[in-house]
Amino acid sequence: MKKNIAVAMGGYSSEAEISLKSGEVVYQHLSKTNYRVFRASIMKTHWFVTTDDGKTYPINKSDFSVEINNELIHFDCVFNTIHGTPGEDGLFQAYLETMGIPQTASNYYQAALTFNKRDCISVLKAYGIKTAKNYFVNKGDKVDPKKVVETVGLPCFVKANRAGSSYGISKVKHEEDILSALEHSFKEDHEVIIESFLDGTEVSVGVINIDGEIKALPVTEIVSENEFFDFEAKYLGKSQEITPARISEKQQQKVQNIAENIFKLLKLKGLTRSEFIFHNGEPHFVECNACPGLTEASILPQQAKVGGISLEELFGNAVEVALDKQTDLNL
Repeated sequence: MKKNIAVAMGGYSSEAEISLKSGEVVYQHLSKTNYRVFRASIMKTHWFVTTDDGKTYPINKSDFSVEINNELIHFDCVFNTIHGTPGEDGLFQAYLETMGIPQTASNYYQAALTFNKRDCISVLKAYGIKTAKNYFVNKGDKVDPKKVVETVGLPCFVKANRAGSSYGISKVKHEEDILSALEHSFKEDHEVIIESFLDGTEVSVGVINIDGEIKALPVTEIVSENEFFDFEAKYLGKSQEITPARISEKQQQKVQNIAENIFKLLKLKGLTRSEFIFHNGEPHFVECNACPGLTEASILPQQAKVGGISLEELFGNAVEVALDKQTDLNL
């Protein structure tokens, strides 16, 4: 009997539209031979399933079920493609865990940790992972721009701590622009991280569970036409994403090993992507995305393709890993 799979998409943040695109790609490529696949939109105003004829059916939040044409459907697994809250920060994962429903992304604590850039960096630093110099600010703090510059230097990056897709981020070149950059970041989150500028080649490394192993995918080099890898560069074609990256075999192996180690240290699962910058020849960790973009133009699917993994295999494997993990928990 086919398993019922809900592809969760949308969310409550600025990234909702991007998530809907990721979710649609997953919906189209998950095997309909192996699964019954449903689009599940998790929006701030309401949760609903959309069928191919465009009709919508409300999701019962008490048990995450839906009734379609007099059939009550309970889901065996959720494919989580929600970027931002609640699917990337752990809230949706915690909800599903209380329901006993497996899902494809990392579990709620790991999701919350990776979504919080400040906490994630702090944990990884303890394991010797190299990062930029950083300075933390909370909304309402009195900030001395001079002290910020003394700590991280110029130029620097001012980032919303818990946001993705480069929302709430600025590259600051002058001390007098720090306060306005903070206000920009505070539109996305009340916590901000300010980081030193790392000059070097930026790369992205996907790491997945596949065939019972933790495996790093081919490395992607990111070359932005803009000041940095911002929203336009990510989604509006203002960048080159070169896979495999134009780095030495030794550099590739080193950054893949670090990405795999991060996956293990943080106890992640499913599909993840970590960003690094080769600064002074050494890979410095930038951030980890535990619920990355999955459109055909997104980085991780590009890496999978170069690695000889089709989208059907990539997505189907994520479902099977989630189902297997749930079986292990129930033993």
